[in-house]
Amino acid sequence: MHSELLIVENDRKTRDLVSAFLTYQGYSTTVLGERDDIFDTIGSKPHRVVIADLQTLLARSPDILTKAWEASPDLVILAYDQPDTARNLPHNERLLFIPKPLNLDELESVVMRAREYQALQASSGEPSTSEEFPHFLCSTIIGRSRTMLTLFEMLEKVAESNATVLIQGESGTGKELAARAIHQLSSRSSKNFVPVNCAAIPDELLESELFGHVKGAFTGAYANRPGRFDMADKGTLFLDEIGDMKANLQVKLLRVLQTKEFEPVGSARSQKVDARIIAATNSNLEQLVANKDFREDLYYRLSVIPITIPPLRERREDIPLLINHFLGRFNHDKRRLVKGFSREALEILRNYDWPGNVRELENLVERMVTLKENGFITPDDLPERYQPGSRPLPRSTSAAPAPATAQAEELPANGICLNSAVDAFENRLILQALQRTGGNKKEAASLLNLKRTTLIEKLKKKNLQFDA
Repeated sequence: MHSELLIVENDRKTRDLVSAFLTYQGYSTTVLGERDDIFDTIGSKPHRVVIADLQTLLARSPDILTKAWEASPDLVILAYDQPDTARNLPHNERLLFIPKPLNLDELESVVMRAREYQALQASSGEPSTSEEFPHFLCSTIIGRSRTMLTLFEMLEKVAESNATVLIQGESGTGKELAARAIHQLSSRSSKNFVPVNCAAIPDELLESELFGHVKGAFTGAYANRPGRFDMADKGTLFLDEIGDMKANLQVKLLRVLQTKEFEPVGSARSQKVDARIIAATNSNLEQLVANKDFREDLYYRLSVIPITIPPLRERREDIPLLINHFLGRFNHDKRRLVKGFSREALEILRNYDWPGNVRELENLVERMVTLKENGFITPDDLPERYQPGSRPLPRSTSAAPAPATAQAEELPANGICLNSAVDAFENRLILQALQRTGGNKKEAASLLNLKRTTLIEKLKKKNLQFDA
């Protein structure tokens, strides 16, 4: 059984539901009703996590949170309530929010994160203080480094407006998570969040995907079909990989931003739309503008509020926290009993360059949990590319080596990992094709005899980036 969880809830049905669910998940719970004293209970047992309805807590005493932490400094409070109420409270790292309506899977996820942090502190022998408690924004973005806390403050401020946002950052840094956080913290949170990957949809289909089409607009258009703008009305439209959008669509997107109107493909009638636009890219849009590959007026329309997500190598202090989060999730999902990474393995990962950022770290932890099954992960368990002295995957092709021929490759005396060698060879071919075509994915795909969408998926899966 896990350590004790204290549930504070006046409504008996909700109290019983939460208690039964967490008990089924393996937690030991204590429930408090309307007349029970929370401070007596905290003092009598070593509760370290309290789960409560925020209004229930504040109804007992306006300063109940401060008093609870005075009685038990290590206490973590998970409060479920509407985001508006949560924003009115002073910021405290020991207070995490679970949005209403209450979602039991979300509840379990936040409980696991609180316990992961406590396990991390226990394993490191460091005391858990409020300054060290990790910050979770909307239960999705994780970090306690100064750069991430600054980012959280920016996202919270941006959420209060309807201004267009441009999120920039390397592949795998969490740009979509940031966009979702802005949506969830905004007044549009009850409406749709609609993501569109502009690079993954063929050019000839993207216009219809965005704006919809009317019956008979083209061969195969047998009925009217709403587009993503329709779906995002009153909500948020997230345009990922905006740098890959072709010039003709850039003009139409600019018109929507200026007039709040669009025309479905094949229609002569304009439709009004009220959708907040959040765009994201891992390309250098300023360079694309300078090269005349992206409209300057659209760039300024999109970047009313520019936000940059820092790469993982610039917030290395978050790596242990992220590892423990992923470890808890994959242990749960895959029914494994991996205790953690040894101090030596953790030090190796802290010093790694992480070209694929958080996505690469997540994939590594999933791989390690799947293969290890139990015990601690040691340096010997880590793949070769993470070992000290090994060469990481390239972040750009400015100095990428030409692909070696089959005749030039020699089998080392101690053998070789064929899968890793093939993967590295494929990476070099892809990067050389992008270098030869100046970063044009369509032409690079043609050189490799691939579909453009297949090349884009490979770039994402391999966490490869190309800087022209």
